[in-house]
Amino acid sequence: MRNLHIALVLLPLLSGCVASRIEQSRDSSTGIEPHEAIVLLGRASHNHKETEESFTECIADVLGEGDNPIRVIGQSQFRDNLYPWFEPRTAPTSADELGRLFTEPGVKKRIASVNVRYLAWIDGDTVTIDSGGSMSCTISTFGGGCFGMSYWEEDASYEAAIWDLKTMTSTGQISADANGTSYLAGLIIPIPILARPGNAACKGLANQLREFIVGET
Repeated sequence: MRNLHIALVLLPLLSGCVASRIEQSRDSSTGIEPHEAIVLLGRASHNHKETEESFTECIADVLGEGDNPIRVIGQSQFRDNLYPWFEPRTAPTSADELGRLFTEPGVKKRIASVNVRYLAWIDGDTVTIDSGGSMSCTISTFGGGCFGMSYWEEDASYEAAIWDLKTMTSTGQISADANGTSYLAGLIIPIPILARPGNAACKGLANQLREFIVGET
């Protein structure tokens, strides 16, 4: 019982290591007024390449915090406001297609009416690139437990293409890459040691996006 208690105490303290890298390129100066907002659009397509909505929600949460919070318009609200240009049949499927959308009659006026200054097109995903190890669990009348160790390595790679919706031009790109290995150790009870590279990529990308938008006027 004492070993079980120790394991439960250590459980929330254990986390894997993550290596991350953030890069950006700027095409023009930026700035944002308090009444203006940003919208985050994840790549949406009917296949496995769709950007996770949880990732864009994570970025939105980080942008809304801190000393320089940025107002974020939800994806669904923005798509509804721009009906019918974001209908599944006609919606852009890449950042390159946004330029085509912005030339459509009425789009600029519709965007201006909701005070959305920037659009960040989020593209990427988190994938498992390696895994291994083994673990076995047994149970008997005398007790039971799990012994062994398994691991999985994940790579989170995302990019944000930022558009100024006042000028309808691209202002730059930000990329975030994070890699980490998680473990599941069998020490009587299974103890997860999670790296969470997706979470690291989210926070890195969101903080850099904030600096990108408000850091230069």
